[in-house]
Amino acid sequence: MTDLPNLIVAEIAPLAWTWGFSFAFMTALELLLGHGEQKFASRLPGLIFWVLWLPVSRLVYAAFHALWAEIGIRPLIVLPLEFTWLGAAAIVATAVASAAIYDFFFYWCHRAEHRWLWRFHAVHHSIRDMNAVNAFHHITEPIFQTLLILLPASLIVSETGPVASLMVLLLYFQASFIHSPARLHFGPARAFFVDNRFHRIHHSLEERHFDRNFGAFTTIWDRLFGTAHFPAAAEWPDVGLAQIDQPRTVGEWISLPRRYGRQASSPLSNAVVRRS
Repeated sequence: MTDLPNLIVAEIAPLAWTWGFSFAFMTALELLLGHGEQKFASRLPGLIFWVLWLPVSRLVYAAFHALWAEIGIRPLIVLPLEFTWLGAAAIVATAVASAAIYDFFFYWCHRAEHRWLWRFHAVHHSIRDMNAVNAFHHITEPIFQTLLILLPASLIVSETGPVASLMVLLLYFQASFIHSPARLHFGPARAFFVDNRFHRIHHSLEERHFDRNFGAFTTIWDRLFGTAHFPAAAEWPDVGLAQIDQPRTVGEWISLPRRYGRQASSPLSNAVVRRS
C-alpha cells in the first residue's frame, strides 16, 4: 500500500499554503470592508481548529485513495471536459465545469448531513462570528465527505489535463469567500456562482431560510432541485444556532455534537428547536 506518511506530507504542504493565502487575503478584505465590527482575535480559535483539521483530513483522504488504488476500482464514466475548441479560454471553462460537477456531489452530501448527520454538521452551523477563518467543520467531517463525495466522485473521471490544480484553487478560495462578511459580492453573477450573500442565507437564524442554498460553488443545483433562495439587496441575516454557542476551545469543538443532544439530530423535523 502507498506510503501514507509521505503522501500526507506531500499533500499538506500545498494545501496549507493555499488555505493560508486565502485566509490572509480574505481576512484583510474583511477587516477593511466587512459588515459590522470585525475583530481579529475572534478568528484565533478557528485558526487552531483548521491547524488540527488539516492533517486529519489529509490522513483520511490519503487512506481512501491508497485503499481505492489497492483495490483497483476503475471509473465507470469518463467526462470529456477539455473544451479544446475554446482555445485559451478552455483552461477556465474546464476548471469551472469540473468544479460544478464536484459541487453536485457536495450538494447531495450537504443535504445528507442536514438530514441524517445534523448533530455533527451543527458544529459548522453554530458559528456566530462567521468569516473566512471561522468556517470550520467538526473533526469527523472528512470521513463523511470521503463516503459521500470522494467515493461516488471516484467513479467518474474527467479529462481535464493540467487544469485540475486550478479547479482545486477555485474551490478553496470559494469556500473561504462564501463565509466572508466582506461587503463585496458577485452581483448578477450569483445566477451561476455562489457568493457570500447567497451562502449566508444557508446559515441564517430565520426559519424561512432553513435548508436553503446547499451549493458551495454554483447555484445551479439549488435552482434545479428547488432549494435556492436568492437574497434581497438588504438581506443579511444573523447566523448561528440560537440554543448553543460556537465552540471556543478544542474541547468544545470536539464535544459539541454530543452536547448538542439527540433532539436536534434532524433539522428537517426539528427546525424550530434547532435555532429558536
